[in-house]
Amino acid sequence: MCLFDLTEIDTIAKFPSTRYQGSKLKYTDWIWHCVKDLSFETVLDAFGGTGCVAHRMKQEGKSVTYNDILKFNSIIGKALIENEDCFISDRDLSFILNKHSNISYSNFIERTFADIYFTDDENHWLDIVATNIRHIQNEYKQAVAWFALFQSCIIKRPYNLFHRKNLYIRTQDVERSFGNKVTWDTPFPTHYRHFIEEANAAIFFNGKKNRSLNKNVFNLSNHYDLVYIDTPYISEKGIGVDYLDFYHFLEGLVDYENWENRIDYQSKHKRLKINGSEWTNPQTIEHSFECLLQQFKDSILAISYRSDGIPNIYRICEILKNNGKQVVLHESRKMQYVLSKKQSTEILIIGK
Repeated sequence: MCLFDLTEIDTIAKFPSTRYQGSKLKYTDWIWHCVKDLSFETVLDAFGGTGCVAHRMKQEGKSVTYNDILKFNSIIGKALIENEDCFISDRDLSFILNKHSNISYSNFIERTFADIYFTDDENHWLDIVATNIRHIQNEYKQAVAWFALFQSCIIKRPYNLFHRKNLYIRTQDVERSFGNKVTWDTPFPTHYRHFIEEANAAIFFNGKKNRSLNKNVFNLSNHYDLVYIDTPYISEKGIGVDYLDFYHFLEGLVDYENWENRIDYQSKHKRLKINGSEWTNPQTIEHSFECLLQQFKDSILAISYRSDGIPNIYRICEILKNNGKQVVLHESRKMQYVLSKKQSTEILIIGK
């Protein structure tokens, strides 16, 4: 039997910093406070994203299943949630960051994404590192290596997104009222080493079996004590957040061999072809909630939501009650999100 002290976890395993759009990192302690008195041992984080909520549940000794439909996100889950004890060593880091004579390197990023997101030298570096990572045999070390590359790519991007062709924002010699040119100009290897350190510091064993999945949420089983739901957000104006559109470059990185065939070459910023999602369409999202809450009606449901979302909170509570749930609402302080001029309140809807 493995003995461990959960009181040590906060200092041993700290979740990495993140600039991911919609991340709940600022809310993880509040979310835990809202659910800690509920009776549950197994948790599904159904729309896992950065993994910060799943990681917080793992810290509390729960058996956690992380899920996300985006492949690169599921790799984050493998690195930080499923991974128990695999770290990137200095030797691993040297292998990742250097070119090797016995490895054949493509220049796909360098020739495809010139003058879009990164400089020519940076694109060349990305081709090398992405190739090296794919040669790592241990799946957990490989996942950690990918995670650090995702973080490094995001931090060097204006707005931390890949939503438009805007390298010029970084490179123009003008006064700026936003962003951090020092961060943008910091070399990739420097950022990468930093994020490897952060990832290593987040890895721990909590005495339970944890796993990461890459599935459509409607294909998941329903045998979890608690299901945490944080769907893509649709504003009251009907504008949805499509994370694949924001982070397509990272999704391409982890499908490097097929990336070329997945690109929408009609788009100036070479995004991936997007088929759309029921969660980003204001005409379908309410039905999707109805199906999802019915699917997990035998679990405690914890739904993170914005006070100004579609469908509105009243409607979500009504759907929960129609599935036999008692509903409790928890409201956070007001927050202003990145790229939004409006403050809104974070709501945690509990159906038990």
